[in-house]
Amino acid sequence: MGWFGLSGDAPVEDPSRLVVTVRRDEDGRVAGAGFALGPDTVLTCAHVVNEALGRPLLDPRTPRREEIRVEVRGTAVTSCRARLLHWVAPRSPGGGPVRETDQEWLGDLAVLRIDEPAGRDVPTLVPGRAGMAAGQPVHAWHGGGHPSTLARLTVAALHAPLGHLDPALGYLDGEATGMAVGPGYSGGPVWCPGEKAVVGLVVAHFLPPRSPATGEPLPYSPQQLVRRSWAVPWQRVRDELAAVGGLPQELEPDEDGGPDPDDPALILLEEAVAEILYSSTERSTAAARLARHCGIVEGSSVTPPTHAEFARFLLTHPRALAAFSGMLRRSSPAWADRVLAAGSLSGTPRLLSPTEYAALRRLLRDLDRAVLARIPEAVRAALPHVPAAPGEEPLGLLLDRLEALPGDGHAAGGERRVPALLRVMEYVGALSSSGKRAEQRLWADGVAQRLGISRAALGERRTDSQAWGRSMRGRSARTRVLVQVTRAERGLHRLRIWCDEGAGPRQVSTDSLTAYSASDGAREVLRVLDSLTPAADDEQAPLVEVLVDRASLNLPVDEWTAYDADDIVPGVLGVEFPLVVHCPELVRKHRRFDSHWRGRWRRLDSGKTLVVDDAMAPGALYPMLVNQLDTVRVCVDVPPGPRDGIVQACLVLGIPVVVWDRSQDGASHLVRHMADVATPELPDGVRDYRANAHARPPDFPGRPVLAWADADRTVPRLHLTEPQESA
Repeated sequence: MGWFGLSGDAPVEDPSRLVVTVRRDEDGRVAGAGFALGPDTVLTCAHVVNEALGRPLLDPRTPRREEIRVEVRGTAVTSCRARLLHWVAPRSPGGGPVRETDQEWLGDLAVLRIDEPAGRDVPTLVPGRAGMAAGQPVHAWHGGGHPSTLARLTVAALHAPLGHLDPALGYLDGEATGMAVGPGYSGGPVWCPGEKAVVGLVVAHFLPPRSPATGEPLPYSPQQLVRRSWAVPWQRVRDELAAVGGLPQELEPDEDGGPDPDDPALILLEEAVAEILYSSTERSTAAARLARHCGIVEGSSVTPPTHAEFARFLLTHPRALAAFSGMLRRSSPAWADRVLAAGSLSGTPRLLSPTEYAALRRLLRDLDRAVLARIPEAVRAALPHVPAAPGEEPLGLLLDRLEALPGDGHAAGGERRVPALLRVMEYVGALSSSGKRAEQRLWADGVAQRLGISRAALGERRTDSQAWGRSMRGRSARTRVLVQVTRAERGLHRLRIWCDEGAGPRQVSTDSLTAYSASDGAREVLRVLDSLTPAADDEQAPLVEVLVDRASLNLPVDEWTAYDADDIVPGVLGVEFPLVVHCPELVRKHRRFDSHWRGRWRRLDSGKTLVVDDAMAPGALYPMLVNQLDTVRVCVDVPPGPRDGIVQACLVLGIPVVVWDRSQDGASHLVRHMADVATPELPDGVRDYRANAHARPPDFPGRPVLAWADADRTVPRLHLTEPQESA
């Protein structure tokens, strides 16, 4: 063990204290266990997270941004909140979903990042890690963490799937006396006293056989399997986490936790430390202070670390260099700049110090849910040239990605550039209330000062975010009702409905089996619309967004009409409300066009319109749209034969707004009429056209369809081919 106690270096006198408790949110009972991968990260099973959140146990879907209750044991038991950082879903050996009858599966890992309690650090014990081997005597504990729950086990055998060298499963046999592994042990560490390290994590145990008729346990027989459980060996954990980028940096590519001796950053930092902390007293004082900042074990209070050891630590702990630069900034700004410049040559140091990162987590934890849901929108606005991440990222993973991005290109001369994360937080502040915005700006000011960024440079980004915030308030996110429509038997449809008042979709209908006629479907959608309570200052009608598959783009949902004998007036969906269609299947078909789609959406106010008619040469659309990224809207004015293929191609290529006429008479009147309507106003413009067509069909002969793919608003997870499944 060196002077700085790195992950796994500290001796573990009571390994039961390695257990991190994961609790159910509903009633606070123990859902399972975990153990620390690093000072602020916890490894557990994905099914333990599902249990904590009240989801189906082996649900493979990535949870959203829910908080998870955990308890960490260090010098005391500390209750914290954590959020998902990485997710490795449970899967069968063939890669499909796990069935209830399966007794073994792969994956089933989750990495959580701890939100530290305000004003204090979490004293986390981080164990060492070693490979699991047959014959090892090992221990496991219940997720409650009580020492008396120790189960003494032996690694009976390891199993590697076909084509793999490293084992994926480790079978553990318990002794005939003492505790047996059972519910609540999942996710906990498998501790090897001989190695003094964690060699895997518990996943499941084999239950005694039950009667197929009654479900009751069968009478005991010596032939039954007794006290056998199974775990994921550490070798497999490393492979699974490395595949999703979830392995802590100090564990890649080997576990020595140190930088390459020839790393130029290490050489420059050794020279800098030797000049800054030339006396042993200064080096000892600084090392002790740095260790406290990073929450790791201090070495000798008599003998200080060497210059080389100090420099190695700065490139081993991901937040040590940021913390050290903060220690230097006030008294020696030139030295702080030198340390930051040397550290920038290495990929290990993170942007924020431990204190700054914990403060950022608290700021984000206190945000309103509606603002939290719009963080991806703020990221796209703040960093227009950065490719969007596929799907929805867990918040911790998003922060990691933003920390790794360089600053923008507006710095002049030798000024330090404003990091991407600070720019994003300014845009998040533009969405926040005034009180939260002030807190976020104080945090950004502190980080900028520690990095040596001028107030003018940060102020310029702040002004940009304020202008963006004003434009967003001017174009407020209207309430929308999302209706998934899937075909049932002839002339009937199944519906699932969500409402989104700005905080993301919430499902309001759970019946996905009933088949509706057009009239009954209109009545059901109008029932949901009638239940909405509009904001006092919102004069816009809710937007109805119909979610369809590619074969249903021309489905005339806008013409669905509810009318009973007791009604005074009919209810035509597309006449009363702006109604658009959205086909996630096509819009998200090829991820390579995601950035085109999002970039065009940002230009919705200023982008160009393309009219596709018979004069366009076959095959010209694809190269034209790939090249013309300022085209945000396409009007399709061709006969029905080739029309559907053109519409689908536009959606796949990232065109967010496509207009066409589903009638057999062409779309010439519709195209001429809609040419005078600004693109952002098209949903209401199309509603006006439908109302006029309903009143005066000869003057408005078109039957308009508007495909509208809003890149700033999320859609629920859909199962378009399996309507009986819940989203």
